[in-house]
Amino acid sequence: MPARTRRPRASRVRLRVALAALASAALVTLPLPAAQAGTTVTGRLTGTLPDGATWIADVPDHWNGTLLLFSHGFGPTVARNAPTEAVRTELLAQGYAMAGSSYDPHGSLWALDSAERDQFATLDAVTAKIGAPRRTLAVGRSMGGLVNAQLARDGGGRIDGALGQCGLVAGATDLDNYQLDAEYTIARLLLPGQDVPLVRFGSNADASATADRLTRAVTDAQSTPRGRARIALAAAFLNLPAWAPGADRPAPTDWAGQQEQQYAWFAQGILSFVEGGRYAVEQSVGGNNSWNHGVDYARLLAGSAHAPQVRALYRAAGLDLNADLRTLTAGATITADPAAVRTARQTSSAGQGLDVPLLDVHTTADNLVPVEQEHRFAARVRARGDGALLRQAYVERQGHCAFTTAETVAALHALEHRVDTGRWDDAATPAALQRAATALGLDGAAYVPYRPAPLTVGRDRPARPAPSAS
Repeated sequence: MPARTRRPRASRVRLRVALAALASAALVTLPLPAAQAGTTVTGRLTGTLPDGATWIADVPDHWNGTLLLFSHGFGPTVARNAPTEAVRTELLAQGYAMAGSSYDPHGSLWALDSAERDQFATLDAVTAKIGAPRRTLAVGRSMGGLVNAQLARDGGGRIDGALGQCGLVAGATDLDNYQLDAEYTIARLLLPGQDVPLVRFGSNADASATADRLTRAVTDAQSTPRGRARIALAAAFLNLPAWAPGADRPAPTDWAGQQEQQYAWFAQGILSFVEGGRYAVEQSVGGNNSWNHGVDYARLLAGSAHAPQVRALYRAAGLDLNADLRTLTAGATITADPAAVRTARQTSSAGQGLDVPLLDVHTTADNLVPVEQEHRFAARVRARGDGALLRQAYVERQGHCAFTTAETVAALHALEHRVDTGRWDDAATPAALQRAATALGLDGAAYVPYRPAPLTVGRDRPARPAPSAS
Protein backbone atom coordinates (compact mmCIF):
# COMPACT_ATOMS: atom_id res chain seq x y z
CA MET A 1 0.00 0.00 0.00
CA PRO A 2 1.51 3.37 -0.94
CA ALA A 3 3.05 5.35 1.86
CA ARG A 4 1.18 8.49 2.81
CA THR A 5 3.06 11.76 2.54
CA ARG A 6 2.62 14.55 5.04
CA ARG A 7 3.77 18.13 5.00
CA PRO A 8 6.39 18.55 7.76
CA ARG A 9 4.50 19.29 10.98
CA ALA A 10 6.84 22.07 12.08
CA SER A 11 6.47 24.01 8.83
CA ARG A 12 2.69 23.62 9.00
CA VAL A 13 2.66 25.04 12.53
CA ARG A 14 4.88 27.99 11.57
CA LEU A 15 2.64 28.79 8.60
CA ARG A 16 -0.49 28.68 10.74
CA VAL A 17 1.02 30.87 13.45
CA ALA A 18 1.97 33.44 10.82
CA LEU A 19 -1.49 33.33 9.27
CA ALA A 20 -3.08 33.70 12.69
CA ALA A 21 -1.02 36.79 13.44
CA LEU A 22 -1.85 38.38 10.09
CA ALA A 23 -5.52 37.51 10.38
CA SER A 24 -5.74 38.90 13.88
CA ALA A 25 -4.13 42.14 12.72
CA ALA A 26 -6.77 42.44 9.98
CA LEU A 27 -9.69 41.59 12.28
CA VAL A 28 -12.83 43.69 11.95
CA THR A 29 -16.01 43.08 13.93
CA LEU A 30 -19.48 44.47 13.94
CA PRO A 31 -20.32 46.50 17.07
CA LEU A 32 -20.61 44.06 19.98
CA PRO A 33 -20.32 44.29 23.73
CA ALA A 34 -16.72 44.54 24.82
CA ALA A 35 -15.24 41.12 25.53
CA GLN A 36 -13.87 40.51 29.00
CA ALA A 37 -11.10 38.09 29.77
CA GLY A 38 -12.42 34.55 29.91
CA THR A 39 -15.74 35.40 28.23
CA THR A 40 -17.02 34.57 24.77
CA VAL A 41 -18.04 37.23 22.28
CA THR A 42 -21.45 36.35 20.84
CA GLY A 43 -23.43 37.57 17.86
CA ARG A 44 -22.23 38.27 14.31
CA LEU A 45 -18.48 38.73 13.83
CA THR A 46 -16.72 39.72 10.59
CA GLY A 47 -13.16 40.12 9.47
CA THR A 48 -10.79 40.47 6.53
CA LEU A 49 -7.79 38.24 5.80
CA PRO A 50 -4.45 39.34 4.30
CA ASP A 51 -5.40 38.24 0.77
CA GLY A 52 -8.62 40.26 0.88
CA ALA A 53 -10.88 37.37 1.73
CA THR A 54 -13.63 38.21 4.20
CA TRP A 55 -15.05 35.96 6.87
CA ILE A 56 -18.17 35.87 9.00
CA ALA A 57 -19.03 34.02 12.18
CA ASP A 58 -22.19 33.61 14.24
CA VAL A 59 -21.88 32.67 17.90
CA PRO A 60 -25.06 31.99 19.91
CA ASP A 61 -25.42 33.11 23.50
CA HIS A 62 -25.75 29.48 24.55
CA TRP A 63 -22.76 28.24 22.55
CA ASN A 64 -22.37 24.48 22.99
CA GLY A 65 -18.61 24.64 22.39
CA THR A 66 -18.67 23.26 18.83
CA LEU A 67 -17.50 25.49 15.99
CA LEU A 68 -18.55 24.63 12.43
CA LEU A 69 -16.22 25.83 9.66
CA PHE A 70 -18.27 26.02 6.45
CA SER A 71 -16.78 25.92 2.93
CA HIS A 72 -19.12 27.31 0.29
CA GLY A 73 -19.47 26.14 -3.28
CA PHE A 74 -18.67 27.52 -6.72
CA GLY A 75 -19.98 31.02 -7.26
CA PRO A 76 -19.44 34.56 -5.99
CA THR A 77 -16.62 34.85 -3.48
CA VAL A 78 -18.84 36.05 -0.67
CA ALA A 79 -18.40 34.82 2.89
CA ARG A 80 -20.95 32.22 4.00
CA ASN A 81 -21.05 30.12 7.14
CA ALA A 82 -23.91 27.69 6.46
CA PRO A 83 -25.31 25.77 3.48
CA THR A 84 -28.79 27.33 3.76
CA GLU A 85 -30.51 29.88 5.94
CA ALA A 86 -32.78 27.16 7.36
CA VAL A 87 -29.78 25.07 8.38
CA ARG A 88 -28.07 28.13 9.90
CA THR A 89 -31.17 28.96 11.94
CA GLU A 90 -31.59 25.40 13.20
CA LEU A 91 -27.95 24.93 14.15
CA LEU A 92 -27.76 28.28 15.94
CA ALA A 93 -30.82 27.24 17.90
CA GLN A 94 -29.01 24.03 18.86
CA GLY A 95 -26.04 26.07 20.14
CA TYR A 96 -23.48 25.70 17.36
CA ALA A 97 -21.15 28.52 16.38
CA MET A 98 -20.52 28.84 12.64
CA ALA A 99 -17.83 30.50 10.57
CA GLY A 100 -16.74 30.65 6.94
CA SER A 101 -14.74 32.73 4.48
CA SER A 102 -15.31 34.12 1.01
CA TYR A 103 -11.96 32.79 -0.29
CA ASP A 104 -9.71 35.20 -2.20
CA PRO A 105 -12.06 37.59 -4.07
CA HIS A 106 -9.40 38.73 -6.55
CA GLY A 107 -9.00 35.50 -8.49
CA SER A 108 -11.15 32.94 -10.22
CA LEU A 109 -14.52 31.76 -8.92
CA TRP A 110 -12.79 28.36 -8.83
CA ALA A 111 -11.00 29.54 -5.70
CA LEU A 112 -9.15 26.34 -4.83
CA ASP A 113 -5.80 28.10 -4.87
CA SER A 114 -6.82 30.04 -1.76
CA ALA A 115 -9.77 28.26 -0.14
CA GLU A 116 -7.98 25.88 2.22
CA ARG A 117 -5.56 28.58 3.34
CA ASP A 118 -8.38 31.07 3.90
CA GLN A 119 -10.47 28.57 5.83
CA PHE A 120 -7.64 27.78 8.23
CA ALA A 121 -6.90 31.51 8.60
CA THR A 122 -10.59 32.10 9.34
CA LEU A 123 -10.45 29.46 12.03
CA ASP A 124 -7.50 31.26 13.61
CA ALA A 125 -9.19 34.65 13.43
CA VAL A 126 -12.46 33.44 14.92
CA THR A 127 -10.92 31.44 17.74
CA ALA A 128 -8.71 34.42 18.61
CA LYS A 129 -11.94 36.32 19.20
CA ILE A 130 -14.20 33.72 20.86
CA GLY A 131 -11.70 31.36 22.44
CA ALA A 132 -10.78 27.79 21.66
CA PRO A 133 -13.78 25.61 20.84
CA ARG A 134 -14.30 22.27 22.52
CA ARG A 135 -14.61 20.74 19.06
CA THR A 136 -14.21 22.03 15.49
CA LEU A 137 -16.01 20.38 12.58
CA ALA A 138 -15.59 21.29 8.93
CA VAL A 139 -18.65 21.33 6.66
CA GLY A 140 -18.61 21.86 2.89
CA ARG A 141 -20.93 21.70 -0.12
CA SER A 142 -20.28 21.22 -3.85
CA MET A 143 -16.92 22.83 -4.68
CA GLY A 144 -16.76 23.46 -0.95
CA GLY A 145 -17.05 19.70 -0.51
CA LEU A 146 -13.69 19.43 -2.27
CA VAL A 147 -12.28 22.11 0.03
CA ASN A 148 -13.78 20.20 2.94
CA ALA A 149 -12.04 16.97 1.85
CA GLN A 150 -8.75 18.88 1.76
CA LEU A 151 -9.37 20.18 5.28
CA ALA A 152 -10.06 16.59 6.38
CA ARG A 153 -6.79 15.56 4.75
CA ASP A 154 -4.64 18.32 6.25
CA GLY A 155 -6.51 19.39 9.36
CA GLY A 156 -5.38 16.94 12.02
CA GLY A 157 -4.96 18.90 15.25
CA ARG A 158 -6.98 21.76 13.77
CA ILE A 159 -10.33 20.16 13.08
CA ASP A 160 -11.85 17.06 14.63
CA GLY A 161 -14.07 15.81 11.81
CA ALA A 162 -15.66 16.81 8.52
CA LEU A 163 -19.09 16.61 6.88
CA GLY A 164 -19.23 16.87 3.09
CA GLN A 165 -22.38 17.35 1.01
CA CYS A 166 -22.64 16.90 -2.77
CA GLY A 167 -18.86 17.29 -2.81
CA LEU A 168 -16.85 17.64 -5.99
CA VAL A 169 -14.46 15.17 -4.45
CA ALA A 170 -13.08 13.66 -7.68
CA GLY A 171 -11.32 16.97 -8.27
CA ALA A 172 -11.03 19.49 -11.09
CA THR A 173 -9.24 17.33 -13.65
CA ASP A 174 -11.65 14.40 -13.51
CA LEU A 175 -14.50 16.92 -13.69
CA ASP A 176 -13.13 18.68 -16.75
CA ASN A 177 -12.25 15.41 -18.47
CA TYR A 178 -15.66 13.74 -18.33
CA GLN A 179 -17.36 17.03 -19.15
CA LEU A 180 -15.02 17.36 -22.14
CA ASP A 181 -16.09 13.89 -23.35
CA ALA A 182 -19.73 14.97 -23.34
CA GLU A 183 -19.06 18.34 -24.99
CA TYR A 184 -16.85 16.73 -27.62
CA THR A 185 -19.50 14.09 -28.38
CA ILE A 186 -22.14 16.77 -28.95
CA ALA A 187 -19.83 18.87 -31.13
CA ARG A 188 -18.49 15.95 -33.17
CA LEU A 189 -21.73 14.06 -33.74
CA LEU A 190 -24.39 16.78 -33.70
CA LEU A 191 -22.35 19.60 -35.29
CA PRO A 192 -20.12 17.64 -37.70
CA GLY A 193 -17.54 19.66 -39.57
CA GLN A 194 -18.03 22.74 -37.41
CA ASP A 195 -15.25 24.30 -35.39
CA VAL A 196 -16.56 24.46 -31.82
CA PRO A 197 -14.00 25.66 -29.24
CA LEU A 198 -14.13 23.33 -26.24
CA VAL A 199 -11.08 24.33 -24.17
CA ARG A 200 -8.76 27.29 -23.55
CA PHE A 201 -11.51 29.88 -23.45
CA GLY A 202 -10.27 33.45 -23.67
CA SER A 203 -13.21 34.89 -21.76
CA ASN A 204 -16.41 33.96 -20.04
CA ALA A 205 -18.23 35.20 -23.15
CA ASP A 206 -16.36 32.61 -25.22
CA ALA A 207 -17.44 29.89 -22.81
CA SER A 208 -21.04 31.09 -22.98
CA ALA A 209 -20.98 31.09 -26.78
CA THR A 210 -19.86 27.45 -26.80
CA ALA A 211 -22.54 26.54 -24.27
CA ASP A 212 -25.20 28.18 -26.44
CA ARG A 213 -24.07 26.34 -29.57
CA LEU A 214 -23.97 22.97 -27.85
CA THR A 215 -27.34 23.51 -26.16
CA ARG A 216 -28.98 24.48 -29.45
CA ALA A 217 -27.51 21.36 -31.06
CA VAL A 218 -29.00 19.18 -28.34
CA THR A 219 -32.37 20.91 -28.58
CA ASP A 220 -32.49 20.40 -32.35
CA ALA A 221 -31.37 16.77 -32.10
CA GLN A 222 -34.06 15.83 -29.59
CA SER A 223 -36.69 15.78 -32.35
CA THR A 224 -35.33 12.62 -34.06
CA PRO A 225 -34.52 9.08 -32.86
CA ARG A 226 -30.96 9.39 -34.15
CA GLY A 227 -30.49 12.67 -32.32
CA ARG A 228 -31.90 11.27 -29.10
CA ALA A 229 -29.53 8.30 -29.26
CA ARG A 230 -26.55 10.61 -29.62
CA ILE A 231 -27.75 12.82 -26.79
CA ALA A 232 -27.92 9.70 -24.61
CA LEU A 233 -24.31 8.91 -25.56
CA ALA A 234 -23.19 12.39 -24.51
CA ALA A 235 -25.20 12.08 -21.29
CA ALA A 236 -23.48 8.78 -20.48
CA PHE A 237 -20.08 10.42 -20.77
CA LEU A 238 -21.32 13.31 -18.60
CA ASN A 239 -22.40 10.82 -15.91
CA LEU A 240 -25.79 12.54 -16.13
CA PRO A 241 -28.60 10.96 -14.08
CA ALA A 242 -31.72 9.71 -15.86
CA TRP A 243 -34.05 11.19 -13.27
CA ALA A 244 -34.99 14.86 -13.46
CA PRO A 245 -36.79 17.16 -10.99
CA GLY A 246 -40.56 17.08 -11.04
CA ALA A 247 -40.69 13.66 -12.68
CA ASP A 248 -41.16 10.11 -11.53
CA ARG A 249 -38.09 7.92 -11.81
CA PRO A 250 -38.21 5.96 -15.10
CA ALA A 251 -38.32 2.17 -14.97
CA PRO A 252 -34.94 0.42 -15.24
CA THR A 253 -35.50 -0.51 -18.90
CA ASP A 254 -37.54 2.53 -19.94
CA TRP A 255 -34.73 3.71 -22.18
CA ALA A 256 -36.77 6.40 -23.93
CA GLY A 257 -38.10 7.73 -20.62
CA GLN A 258 -34.58 7.88 -19.22
CA GLN A 259 -33.36 9.80 -22.24
CA GLU A 260 -36.22 12.29 -21.96
CA GLN A 261 -35.22 13.07 -18.41
CA GLN A 262 -31.54 13.39 -19.32
CA TYR A 263 -32.60 15.80 -22.06
CA ALA A 264 -34.51 17.78 -19.43
CA TRP A 265 -31.22 18.48 -17.65
CA PHE A 266 -29.72 19.76 -20.93
CA ALA A 267 -32.80 21.88 -21.64
CA GLN A 268 -32.50 23.47 -18.19
CA GLY A 269 -29.08 24.85 -19.14
CA ILE A 270 -26.57 22.47 -17.62
CA LEU A 271 -24.06 23.19 -20.40
CA SER A 272 -23.97 26.88 -19.46
CA PHE A 273 -22.88 25.88 -15.98
CA VAL A 274 -20.38 23.37 -17.38
CA GLU A 275 -18.70 25.83 -19.74
CA GLY A 276 -18.68 28.67 -17.22
CA GLY A 277 -17.09 26.32 -14.71
CA ARG A 278 -14.46 25.25 -17.24
CA TYR A 279 -13.47 28.86 -17.87
CA ALA A 280 -13.13 29.45 -14.12
CA VAL A 281 -11.02 26.32 -13.63
CA GLU A 282 -8.76 27.28 -16.54
CA GLN A 283 -8.33 30.72 -14.99
CA SER A 284 -7.41 29.16 -11.67
CA VAL A 285 -4.94 26.53 -12.88
CA GLY A 286 -3.39 28.60 -15.67
CA GLY A 287 -4.55 26.70 -18.74
CA ASN A 288 -6.36 23.62 -19.97
CA ASN A 289 -6.12 20.67 -17.57
CA SER A 290 -8.25 18.26 -19.64
CA TRP A 291 -7.57 16.09 -22.67
CA ASN A 292 -9.07 13.39 -24.88
CA HIS A 293 -6.07 12.48 -27.00
CA GLY A 294 -5.61 8.74 -26.60
CA VAL A 295 -9.12 8.08 -25.23
CA ASP A 296 -10.84 4.97 -26.65
CA TYR A 297 -14.50 5.96 -26.65
CA ALA A 298 -15.76 2.41 -27.13
CA ARG A 299 -13.89 1.34 -24.01
CA LEU A 300 -15.11 4.45 -22.20
CA LEU A 301 -18.77 3.66 -22.93
CA ALA A 302 -18.30 0.02 -21.97
CA GLY A 303 -17.54 1.15 -18.42
CA SER A 304 -20.63 3.36 -18.11
CA ALA A 305 -23.73 2.34 -16.17
CA HIS A 306 -25.72 3.97 -19.01
CA ALA A 307 -24.23 1.74 -21.73
CA PRO A 308 -27.33 -0.53 -22.02
CA GLN A 309 -29.55 2.51 -22.51
CA VAL A 310 -27.27 3.93 -25.20
CA ARG A 311 -27.07 0.64 -27.08
CA ALA A 312 -30.85 0.20 -26.98
CA LEU A 313 -31.52 3.70 -28.30
CA TYR A 314 -28.97 3.31 -31.09
CA ARG A 315 -30.62 0.03 -32.15
CA ALA A 316 -34.07 1.62 -32.09
CA ALA A 317 -32.80 4.49 -34.25
CA GLY A 318 -31.09 2.19 -36.76
CA LEU A 319 -27.82 3.96 -36.03
CA ASP A 320 -24.35 2.35 -35.96
CA LEU A 321 -22.99 2.91 -32.46
CA ASN A 322 -19.61 1.41 -33.24
CA ALA A 323 -19.18 3.79 -36.16
CA ASP A 324 -19.91 6.80 -33.94
CA LEU A 325 -17.49 5.56 -31.31
CA ARG A 326 -14.77 5.07 -33.93
CA THR A 327 -15.42 8.61 -35.18
CA LEU A 328 -15.00 9.97 -31.65
CA THR A 329 -11.80 8.02 -31.03
CA ALA A 330 -10.26 9.02 -34.36
CA GLY A 331 -10.97 12.71 -33.84
CA ALA A 332 -9.78 12.92 -30.23
CA THR A 333 -6.81 15.27 -30.46
CA ILE A 334 -7.25 17.66 -27.54
CA THR A 335 -4.23 17.74 -25.24
CA ALA A 336 -3.74 19.29 -21.83
CA ASP A 337 -1.29 21.95 -20.73
CA PRO A 338 1.10 20.04 -18.45
CA ALA A 339 1.60 22.94 -16.06
CA ALA A 340 -2.17 23.31 -15.66
CA VAL A 341 -2.51 19.59 -14.89
CA ARG A 342 0.20 19.89 -12.24
CA THR A 343 -1.42 22.95 -10.69
CA ALA A 344 -4.82 21.27 -10.63
CA ARG A 345 -3.31 18.24 -8.93
CA GLN A 346 -1.72 20.48 -6.27
CA THR A 347 -4.69 22.78 -5.61
CA SER A 348 -7.83 21.06 -6.84
CA SER A 349 -7.69 17.40 -5.90
CA ALA A 350 -8.48 15.30 -2.84
CA GLY A 351 -8.24 11.70 -1.71
CA GLN A 352 -4.57 11.76 -0.75
CA GLY A 353 -5.39 10.46 2.70
CA LEU A 354 -7.47 11.67 5.65
CA ASP A 355 -6.36 13.09 8.99
CA VAL A 356 -9.83 13.12 10.58
CA PRO A 357 -13.15 11.30 10.12
CA LEU A 358 -15.14 12.39 7.07
CA LEU A 359 -18.83 11.71 6.39
CA ASP A 360 -19.83 12.43 2.79
CA VAL A 361 -23.51 12.72 1.81
CA HIS A 362 -24.74 12.84 -1.78
CA THR A 363 -28.06 12.78 -3.62
CA THR A 364 -28.47 9.78 -5.91
CA ALA A 365 -29.40 11.92 -8.96
CA ASP A 366 -27.01 14.88 -8.90
CA ASN A 367 -26.85 16.64 -12.26
CA LEU A 368 -23.85 18.90 -11.54
CA VAL A 369 -21.63 16.73 -9.33
CA PRO A 370 -22.52 13.13 -10.23
CA VAL A 371 -22.83 10.75 -7.32
CA GLU A 372 -20.27 8.54 -9.09
CA GLN A 373 -17.61 10.97 -7.88
CA GLU A 374 -18.01 9.36 -4.45
CA HIS A 375 -16.92 6.01 -5.91
CA ARG A 376 -13.76 7.56 -7.34
CA PHE A 377 -12.96 9.41 -4.12
CA ALA A 378 -13.50 6.40 -1.86
CA ALA A 379 -11.13 4.29 -3.97
CA ARG A 380 -8.41 6.89 -3.59
CA VAL A 381 -8.91 7.19 0.17
CA ARG A 382 -8.79 3.41 0.58
CA ALA A 383 -5.62 3.24 -1.53
CA ARG A 384 -4.02 5.60 1.01
CA GLY A 385 -5.03 3.31 3.87
CA ASP A 386 -7.63 5.64 5.39
CA GLY A 387 -10.84 3.88 4.43
CA ALA A 388 -11.83 3.45 8.09
CA LEU A 389 -12.06 7.24 8.49
CA LEU A 390 -14.52 7.64 5.59
CA ARG A 391 -18.24 6.99 5.55
CA GLN A 392 -20.61 7.83 2.69
CA ALA A 393 -24.38 8.17 2.81
CA TYR A 394 -26.98 8.78 0.11
CA VAL A 395 -30.28 10.61 -0.19
CA GLU A 396 -32.75 9.44 -2.84
CA ARG A 397 -33.57 12.70 -4.55
CA GLN A 398 -32.97 14.59 -7.80
CA GLY A 399 -30.79 17.66 -7.96
CA HIS A 400 -27.52 19.13 -6.79
CA CYS A 401 -27.21 19.61 -3.02
CA ALA A 402 -30.96 19.06 -2.66
CA PHE A 403 -30.86 18.17 1.04
CA THR A 404 -33.43 18.90 3.70
CA THR A 405 -32.45 20.61 6.92
CA ALA A 406 -33.23 17.39 8.79
CA GLU A 407 -30.87 15.37 6.58
CA THR A 408 -28.07 17.88 7.18
CA VAL A 409 -28.51 18.03 10.94
CA ALA A 410 -28.78 14.24 11.30
CA ALA A 411 -25.54 13.80 9.34
CA LEU A 412 -23.80 16.34 11.57
CA HIS A 413 -24.93 14.46 14.68
CA ALA A 414 -23.66 11.18 13.20
CA LEU A 415 -20.26 12.79 12.63
CA GLU A 416 -20.25 14.04 16.21
CA HIS A 417 -20.90 10.49 17.41
CA ARG A 418 -17.79 9.35 15.50
CA VAL A 419 -15.69 12.17 16.92
CA ASP A 420 -16.90 11.60 20.48
CA THR A 421 -16.61 7.80 20.55
CA GLY A 422 -13.86 7.11 18.03
CA ARG A 423 -16.23 4.69 16.26
CA TRP A 424 -18.80 5.02 13.53
CA ASP A 425 -20.85 2.17 15.02
CA ASP A 426 -24.24 2.22 13.28
CA ALA A 427 -24.73 5.98 13.48
CA ALA A 428 -23.93 6.61 9.82
CA THR A 429 -25.98 3.76 8.33
CA PRO A 430 -28.88 4.72 6.05
CA ALA A 431 -31.43 3.40 8.54
CA ALA A 432 -29.91 5.26 11.50
CA LEU A 433 -29.59 8.51 9.56
CA GLN A 434 -33.18 8.21 8.36
CA ARG A 435 -34.45 7.60 11.90
CA ALA A 436 -32.43 10.49 13.30
CA ALA A 437 -33.51 12.90 10.59
CA THR A 438 -37.17 11.96 10.85
CA ALA A 439 -37.10 12.26 14.65
CA LEU A 440 -36.10 15.92 14.34
CA GLY A 441 -39.60 16.71 13.10
CA LEU A 442 -38.35 19.25 10.57
CA ASP A 443 -38.73 18.81 6.82
CA GLY A 444 -38.40 15.09 6.11
CA ALA A 445 -35.64 12.80 4.92
CA ALA A 446 -34.88 10.20 2.26
CA TYR A 447 -31.71 8.35 3.28
CA VAL A 448 -31.44 5.04 1.42
CA PRO A 449 -28.96 2.18 0.97
CA TYR A 450 -27.07 2.94 -2.22
CA ARG A 451 -23.80 2.13 -3.94
CA PRO A 452 -22.68 4.49 -6.72
CA ALA A 453 -21.37 3.17 -10.00
CA PRO A 454 -17.79 3.90 -11.07
CA LEU A 455 -17.22 7.36 -12.50
CA THR A 456 -17.05 7.30 -16.30
CA VAL A 457 -13.86 9.22 -16.97
CA GLY A 458 -11.42 6.78 -18.57
CA ARG A 459 -8.04 8.29 -17.80
CA ASP A 460 -5.69 9.03 -14.94
CA ARG A 461 -2.88 10.89 -16.63
CA PRO A 462 -2.46 12.67 -19.97
CA ALA A 463 -1.50 10.63 -23.01
CA ARG A 464 1.65 11.66 -24.84
CA PRO A 465 0.47 14.08 -27.56
CA ALA A 466 0.85 13.33 -31.23
CA PRO A 467 2.96 15.88 -33.14
CA SER A 468 -0.16 17.38 -34.77
CA ALA A 469 -2.35 17.43 -31.64
CA SER A 470 -4.12 20.69 -30.83
